[in-house]
Amino acid sequence: MVAVAWRRSLLYWLMMVVVVLTGKGKGQLVQNFYASTCPMVEAVVKQAVTTKFSQTFTTIPATLRLFFHDCFVEGCDASVMIASPNGDAEKDAQDNLSLAGDGFDTVIKAKQAVESVCPGVVSCADVLTIATRDVVGLVGGPLYNVELGRRDGLISQASRVAGNLPEPFFNLNQLNTMFARHNLTELDMIALSGAHTLGFSHCNRFANRLYSFSPAAAVDPSLDPTYAQQLMDACPQNVDPSIAINMDPETPTTFDNVYYRNLLAGKGLFTSDQVLFTDSSSQPTVNDFANKPQDFNAAFITAMRKLGQTGVKTGNQGEIRTDCTTFN
Repeated sequence: MVAVAWRRSLLYWLMMVVVVLTGKGKGQLVQNFYASTCPMVEAVVKQAVTTKFSQTFTTIPATLRLFFHDCFVEGCDASVMIASPNGDAEKDAQDNLSLAGDGFDTVIKAKQAVESVCPGVVSCADVLTIATRDVVGLVGGPLYNVELGRRDGLISQASRVAGNLPEPFFNLNQLNTMFARHNLTELDMIALSGAHTLGFSHCNRFANRLYSFSPAAAVDPSLDPTYAQQLMDACPQNVDPSIAINMDPETPTTFDNVYYRNLLAGKGLFTSDQVLFTDSSSQPTVNDFANKPQDFNAAFITAMRKLGQTGVKTGNQGEIRTDCTTFN
């Protein structure tokens, strides 16, 4: 009997080790994480986001893009929020300089609202996650639950950003390789690319497709000619770098599947957008999302929740910042 009990005890211990080891990579995030410590957190964040949205539409794409950029570097730990007097924090990296200030302001104000009711309880990383879900819903996107329990990271360095964010000139293999680092599949990547149905880009991010594509053709032949001319009219050579163009030329203020219809029509702004249709591997998914918005919405929810698990800090890792812009 003693031997049997000992074996059972050993088996249980081994099972617990497996659970801990397998759970550690994704982090122990759960819905309603703050049910007993800050039950009103999601309502408070939503109110703050809605108020900010009433002031400027930029709140929507800026917050969504901020979440992507945060998760892809150090993991979803609000490291992108840190401000440095020396200009060497994550947000100061070249690839992050175009992040709109309204995204940062949205999270800062939402965090301040949460601190007023639950001081020192909710992380900036979780506030950013909730706010991102809310901005999607405010402009017609799918509603979904978020898992919470993230803690804020302790590293934010500009030097660690390069090579960790997708570039507008990426081909399908480069996109898949980068997203795979975060346990995201090609399907996830294509769904997350649909976030380009919102927001804008500066001319220098796609000018190569208009004026110096190849020795044989100045304009990228995968671009619809009429669309290419519209882009050249808006972005002449040597244009003011501050000029910005809508990512979705058809419905830029609505979260919908028109982004994928645009790809079918040769109206993807970036090379990394249009390649999703021109590459035979990803084309069937683009066709599906273009014709079945419900498929896109379902895939987007799955991909967003998976992305939100990337590199999270939980338990005793990291900290709960009082101010999202500075370490405690």
